[in-house]
Amino acid sequence: MDNNQKRTMLALILSGVVLFSWQSFFAPKHAEQNFKEEFSKDAEVGKNINDNTISQPSPNKISNSISQKSIPTSYTTTSILSSNKEYSFSIAPDLSLSDLSGFHTKMNTEEFSGKERVGQYGYIDQQGNFSAFNFAFEESVNLDSIKGYDNNLKAQVTLSLNDNGRLSYRINSDQPVRLAIKYDSIEMQSDNRTFRQYVAYSSDVVRIDIEDDEVVEGGLKWLGLDFNHHNLLNVFPEKISSKLQSFENGSLLFTANKSMRDYEGYIIYSLKDLDYLSEFKDQLELSIDFGIFGILAVPILKGLKFLYSYLGNYGVAIIILTIIIRFLTFPLQFKSFKSMKKMQIVQPELQKLREKYKDNPQEMQKRTMDLFKRSGANPLGGCFPMLLQVPIFIAFYQAISNSVELVGSPFAFWLFDLSAKDPYYVLPVLMGITMFAQTKLNPSTTADPNQQKIMYIMPLVFCFMMKDLPAGLNLYFFVSNLVGIGQQVLVYKMVE
Repeated sequence: MDNNQKRTMLALILSGVVLFSWQSFFAPKHAEQNFKEEFSKDAEVGKNINDNTISQPSPNKISNSISQKSIPTSYTTTSILSSNKEYSFSIAPDLSLSDLSGFHTKMNTEEFSGKERVGQYGYIDQQGNFSAFNFAFEESVNLDSIKGYDNNLKAQVTLSLNDNGRLSYRINSDQPVRLAIKYDSIEMQSDNRTFRQYVAYSSDVVRIDIEDDEVVEGGLKWLGLDFNHHNLLNVFPEKISSKLQSFENGSLLFTANKSMRDYEGYIIYSLKDLDYLSEFKDQLELSIDFGIFGILAVPILKGLKFLYSYLGNYGVAIIILTIIIRFLTFPLQFKSFKSMKKMQIVQPELQKLREKYKDNPQEMQKRTMDLFKRSGANPLGGCFPMLLQVPIFIAFYQAISNSVELVGSPFAFWLFDLSAKDPYYVLPVLMGITMFAQTKLNPSTTADPNQQKIMYIMPLVFCFMMKDLPAGLNLYFFVSNLVGIGQQVLVYKMVE
């Protein structure tokens, strides 16, 4: 294989990196675990969940062990609604949640989780089974603050719904218990190609696909359910030593490793808004999956939000930010564009060398390297601009796909939602055309017409790959290519 073929092969490999690593970045992720083991006791707990043999304490009168002063004169054993402004949670006596309404949420409980109820709080009994609480709630006019009493367990719960949508809870009992939290859901993929997942935070964010069989052990700060730009999270004041296990029936079971008399934390249900989640100071913003290039995705998202605050249109904000990024990276690309133009200039001499020394590959290689050295051309110079754009492109994808800001945001004409695909595929086609124009501008590194045709096929492949991705991402790619073509033509004229 001669140098020209090697360079062509390198270009194809680089294109392949973009194409075939796509699944690595954007395919549904499996859980990242700190520890994974099989425990016989957990298997038994899982068996009880699968068999629906949840131990339910029978309702009784309010416990005599609780101070008579704290016993309410009237109480209810039915679900009670805690509401405060636009936030509300329906809480059942077994401490399961339904009728969720949180920060800018647009999905009811069943749409979000696939179940009527989600996030049941209980404890592990002496047989190692999940047991549900059975609270009787105080009937109170002030429904943003609720107290409940469990006679069998001799326990009390206090619930308080704050103005920021945080449902705080405190559970205390006469006897130490091991807190358990059970989520139930079913596997589902949303229109924006994201999967319903369980999510938790220890030293890193752990993501578990619904109906996977996984075990994670360690100190957990928060856990919950994530789907379609929404999440339901349970947050502890400090990391709690615990075990997290998912089952093939779609359940997730959290169990505390130690028995205690008092537990507290809070619950939020919200759209995954970066600013809102950051306000809680519990690293909840990490529940937004920005991927491996999150270090770039977060500044891109903040830049888009900043521009939107002045422009009022996320499509225009994408165009402006793309131009800014292109000009910020231009100094790094200038040398590459310059080298590419020199490669184009020496093409006639390079062709003569190929013809003259076609029967002597070693001499042709020596003469070719001498030619590159004299002219200052670099056959690999054209690869750098593409490699530079890969992390920015992926970060843009993550910012657009995983943020709620662009959901339902129109641009112009037929583009009513930049987070959804272009319904008429206009932007993917324009992106493909500009990518083809860039390919034509790049100097050919091979005399083989078949290899040149392969390079021209790549824009078509990218066009097909991009057709179902968000319109905002296609807009970025199109504008980036357009500005890149202008920069490349400018550098070519300067070199001439």
